[in-house]
Amino acid sequence: MSYSPDYIQPLFRPPSEANSLILQVTNGCSWNRCAFCEMYTAPQKKFFVKKTPDVFAEIEHAAQVLPDVRRIFLADGDALVLSTRRLLALLEKIKQHFPQINRIASYCLPRNVQNKSPAELQELAAAGLGLVYVGAESGDDTLLQLIQKGETFATTVEALQKLQQAGIKTSVMILNGLGGVPYTEQHALHSAQLVNESRPDYLATLVVSFPLGEARFRERFAADFSLLDQTGLFREMRRFIEHTALDRTIFRSDHASNYLVLKGVLGRDKQALLDKLDMAIHQPDQLSLRQEWQRGL
Repeated sequence: MSYSPDYIQPLFRPPSEANSLILQVTNGCSWNRCAFCEMYTAPQKKFFVKKTPDVFAEIEHAAQVLPDVRRIFLADGDALVLSTRRLLALLEKIKQHFPQINRIASYCLPRNVQNKSPAELQELAAAGLGLVYVGAESGDDTLLQLIQKGETFATTVEALQKLQQAGIKTSVMILNGLGGVPYTEQHALHSAQLVNESRPDYLATLVVSFPLGEARFRERFAADFSLLDQTGLFREMRRFIEHTALDRTIFRSDHASNYLVLKGVLGRDKQALLDKLDMAIHQPDQLSLRQEWQRGL
C-alpha cells in the first residue's frame, strides 16, 4: 500500500522536520501579506481550512502505511489559526492512531497565540502540541512595519512567552539581510534584544531570498534601498550573535539560503560562532562557503 497524501503544492516545512510526516490541515497562510514571503503566492495556495473529515481520513490512512512515525508537522503556514476545539480533536486523533508519537509541531503566527487563552494553550500542550516555529523575522518595529509583518517586537515577545509558560517549546526564525544596508544595524541589535527577552528553545537564521524577483519587496522601501552583499550578511550576523545573551538556546544557521553553516548552543558556543564569522569576513577562502547554485529555498 502506498501513501499518497492529498497535498496542495507547493508544500513547505522547517529543515528540522525533514523526517516528519507532513499533515496539511490548512492551505496557505491566513495573513500572507509579508513583502518578503513568496511561499504562498501561487493561486492554488489561497488560504482555507481543510475539512476535518478529510484530515481525519488522511491520519487513518497514514497510520496504516507509516505506523512507525514518531514526528508530525502540521502544515501549512499557521495551523494554530484553527480553534482550540478543532486542534484538540486533531491532536486526539493523531494520538489515537500514532500512540508512539513523540513530537507534534506547527508553524505559528503570534496573532494566533493572542487569540488563545493561557488555559487553551496548556490544553494544547497536554494534548501533544510540543513545538511551534515562529517567524519573528526581525525585532525592529520600523522594519516589521515596512515588510507588512503585521506584528511588533512586543506582540512577538508576548506570544513566545505565553507559549513557553504553557509548556510549548518555541523555535524562532530571524531573516539575515531583511533590512538591507539601511537597516542592518537596528535589525541586528533589536533582533538580538527580541531573542534575549523571549529566550526561545531553538533559534534559526535564514538569508532573505527572492526566487521570483525582488520587485514586490523593494516597493516597500525607499528608492535608495540596497541588499547586503555576502560580507555584509556576515557582519550583520556577527553583530546579532554578539549581542545575544542566551544560555541554552540551540542555534542553527544551516538552511539552504545561508552561505555559511553555523551550529551551536547560545551562549556556550557564542565565541566559537563569532570566531567563525570573523574568518568568513576576513578570510573567506579558508572556509567552505556555499556557492550561489547551492543556495535556495
